[in-house]
Amino acid sequence: MTHLPASPDVESSRAPHDGRLHALRVRLVAFRARVRARPGWNLLWRIGIGVLGTAVLVLGVLAIPYPGPGWLIVFAGLGILATEFTWAGRVLRVARRYYDRWVAWVRRQNRVVQALLGLATLAVVLTTLWLLDALWLVARIVGLGHWTWLHSPIMA
Repeated sequence: MTHLPASPDVESSRAPHDGRLHALRVRLVAFRARVRARPGWNLLWRIGIGVLGTAVLVLGVLAIPYPGPGWLIVFAGLGILATEFTWAGRVLRVARRYYDRWVAWVRRQNRVVQALLGLATLAVVLTTLWLLDALWLVARIVGLGHWTWLHSPIMA
């Protein structure tokens, strides 16, 4: 199979974007080199990346059972940490491998198993919302405050 080059119109439309992206990368690498050259700034930078990456990672872990991009947020947090910490890069590679295996396994299962996994996820979501008193809050907003069974036992 031979690779056909893109048409000149496509190449010319991509060139300015690629050039700007390359220039941005060059500036970022130069900035990071200047920060690394100063031990105090480097320590502050690494602490900042550690705090930011950890916050994003924790947010992602909390979001995993809920509909939405929980795993994407986890991988973003690990990616942020991996820019400064080699251990985070290793954890990111292992986590992605396990995630890919899990997704492949779920896809191979029949619809009954997939539905049971969906119901288990729904149970986790509803339980955490109940324990955090979110169901009680919604019930009061919509006028169902007499449904006291929605009130969390740990938030009383």
